[in-house]
Amino acid sequence: MGLLEEPAWKCWLDRALIFNAFVVITGAIWFTVAVVALAYHIEQPMLLFRLLWSPLFVPTISVLILSSLLSGLWVWWQQRGH
Repeated sequence: MGLLEEPAWKCWLDRALIFNAFVVITGAIWFTVAVVALAYHIEQPMLLFRLLWSPLFVPTISVLILSSLLSGLWVWWQQRGH
């Protein structure tokens, strides 16, 4: 393995985290649309968002925050060692 090559597991993990971030961003956009629709008395987008909040958005937001913290700690630990 060369110096610039990353292990396969890290590539897959990065892809999964990028997909996770995409889901969080999509959820934020959907929430914005739902709030605007609710202002016009259209409730279906907000009902769908509320339905997906606990099973989809809470875990993806948690994974995004946890991975950011772990990444920051990992970089800090690597810099501390040098």
